Amino acid sequence: MAKVELDAIDRKILAILQVNGRLSNQDIADQVNLSPSPCLRRIRRLEEEGVIRGYVALLEPRLLGLGLLAYVSVRLEKRGGTTATAGMKSPPTHADRFREAVHAWPEVVACDAMTGEMDYLLRVQVEDMEHFSRFVQDQLLHHPSVIDVQSSFSLERFKETTALPIR
Repeated sequence: MAKVELDAIDRKILAILQVNGRLSNQDIADQVNLSPSPCLRRIRRLEEEGVIRGYVALLEPRLLGLGLLAYVSVRLEKRGGTTATAGMKSPPTHADRFREAVHAWPEVVACDAMTGEMDYLLRVQVEDMEHFSRFVQDQLLHHPSVIDVQSSFSLERFKETTALPIR
């Protein structure tokens, strides 16, 4: 994916939207010293180019009864599987099957492929330790590609942002 070229006004618009995505176009235009029409054109271009992926409401997990945050490192089986024959599509790999499963698990709010000893790092948001235990035992460890799991629990979050450092 090619880097999108941004000028100072684009960067300022993005910084403003990261703080408050509900601002009106008029408010944004006023803050970047543009009239509303060119400001809206810039925002639409940033959306079309994929720089702005979407707009969301950020929820407080604890107030929704999701008070336990765990980071789970997962290692997958590397061997096994069948090979494709001429003219046939390759069968899914262990990673393919695991990634598909992750999308179906609502407890997993983020998953990154990692370098190092473990293959994936999951961010898991659940109600409590009982919920976490059920998820790990019934879903994660039950997955045929998973061979090792290591968990760490968040004791306190003292910084969280969705804002990227735009320069």
